[in-house]
Amino acid sequence: MAAAVDYNLSAGDLDEIYESCKNWGRWGVADQAGTLNLLTDDVRAKGAASVKLGRAISCAHDFPVSPSAETPVPGCHHMITAGDARDSSGIPGYEATQDYVGTNVHGLGITHIDALCHMFVRGEMYNGFLPADVRSNGGALRNSIMAAVDNLVGRCILIDVPRVRGVDYLEPHQTVTVGDLMAAEEAQKVVVEPGDMVIVSTGRDARRVAHDGSLSPFFQGLAGLHPECARWLKDRGVAVLGSDGISDHMPAGPVAGWPFPIHQIGITAVGLHLIDNMHLMHLAEACAEVGRWAFQLSVAPLRVVGGTGCPVNPIALL
Repeated sequence: MAAAVDYNLSAGDLDEIYESCKNWGRWGVADQAGTLNLLTDDVRAKGAASVKLGRAISCAHDFPVSPSAETPVPGCHHMITAGDARDSSGIPGYEATQDYVGTNVHGLGITHIDALCHMFVRGEMYNGFLPADVRSNGGALRNSIMAAVDNLVGRCILIDVPRVRGVDYLEPHQTVTVGDLMAAEEAQKVVVEPGDMVIVSTGRDARRVAHDGSLSPFFQGLAGLHPECARWLKDRGVAVLGSDGISDHMPAGPVAGWPFPIHQIGITAVGLHLIDNMHLMHLAEACAEVGRWAFQLSVAPLRVVGGTGCPVNPIALL
């Protein structure tokens, strides 16, 4: 099993980063959108202006329906009406098939977005809302995925860390630092601006291919971002963070109380929606081909009232 990464930070250091990153009250005491407030009409128009070729690229993996190293408990897909029963409705001339899909929204394999009710730190979620606001019957009363159902379109920057480092992929023990983010800006000739969405590639797809698709993030681990990156993301005004992993390292970090600091600080303090387990190989190849790493990204969560997140199929438009 992969060893936990040492951030060279103490619990006190992470406490300080957490407090310094808090956006609580910035957009009002009742706010549930967090940094999505930065995705204004002007920012979305800037995203549309970044489209030069009209090339569309999916950034999602296939919906997992069979157990695998990355998704040991997959989603469920079964037929309600298959082709042999297509005309069984009793309505003359009506021939149709139907199916059912269900899943655990979160995990290490399915491409999904985390709502701000997904994470708590010391019994509080974003903007100080409490555990009682997420109920077993009906889900989240506050900070649900409904805050993200009509605004996730804008300019996005791909930070291709392996390309900037000159490698195919990062190993699980390797950490994406603030220096990596800034080096990518310089190498890719792009600057992350307020309201931008940012996607960080660690080369997880290439690493999977190199190991014949048999890697388990539970045992072999995943590369992730250093906790200091949370402060950089907040200071830059990033609206959404995506990754081909979960932005955090696997296995969980070694600092007591802070197992997944990017999730804990990003979601809970900053109010940053995270997109996990994105498929970025084709997007990275296309960006390198055209020499441009800024594009429009569109993400459309289902309108799940009370939801803690949702499977998504992010579409990049170059």
